[in-house]
Amino acid sequence: MQWQRFAQQMAVLARDLLEKKTVQETLDAISAAAVDLVEGCDAAGILAVRKGKAITLSSCGDMVEASDRVQGELGEGPCYDLARHKDGERTYRIEDMTRPRPDWPAYAKAARELGIGSMTGILLYTDDEDFGALNLYARRPGTFTEDIETAGWMLASHAAVALASARTIDQLENAMETRHAIGEAMGILMERHHMSEDDAFNVLRRLSQHHNIKLRDVAQTVRAEHDRR
Repeated sequence: MQWQRFAQQMAVLARDLLEKKTVQETLDAISAAAVDLVEGCDAAGILAVRKGKAITLSSCGDMVEASDRVQGELGEGPCYDLARHKDGERTYRIEDMTRPRPDWPAYAKAARELGIGSMTGILLYTDDEDFGALNLYARRPGTFTEDIETAGWMLASHAAVALASARTIDQLENAMETRHAIGEAMGILMERHHMSEDDAFNVLRRLSQHHNIKLRDVAQTVRAEHDRR
């Protein structure tokens, strides 16, 4: 591993990640960077488990989505073991996936069928029963040595910061868009029905509760109907 060159690539990646405008762009850049920067990595992806359901947030290369799906369906695999550890461990490394794995035999069998020879992964976050992990795959057994695992850890450290930042920005943007949509809808109702600001908001709130849909969606419907007139 040429650490000086890798460190320079990490610095460039860190700047690139901060410039991404959406969560998805950030996640896709992380997965692509893992394949590009980590020696021997044939595929990489970010797996999230939310309320017990496995979701592939991003993938670069084949085998990623299938591996995530199998782990989710079985509820077993290296990602699940890592997330359940209580000792603070945040990385795993499977040097040879072609050998029997008594800790999760069903997943190991499926992984071999997918052509996975070795794996390594790093937790990006945990939140109660939910977690996210960056997973790296290689077709050849023995690919992920301790040096490569360290490289993956460095990548994930940058990725976790960028992901947290992107998630925060996305949440703020959604909140701003929601307030904007509700404000416009209230203005339409106030003008059309000569309502006060409080009355207009209460109309939107009652529609939201009655139809069991988000207030933002009600506001967007009001705006869309207004635009069609």
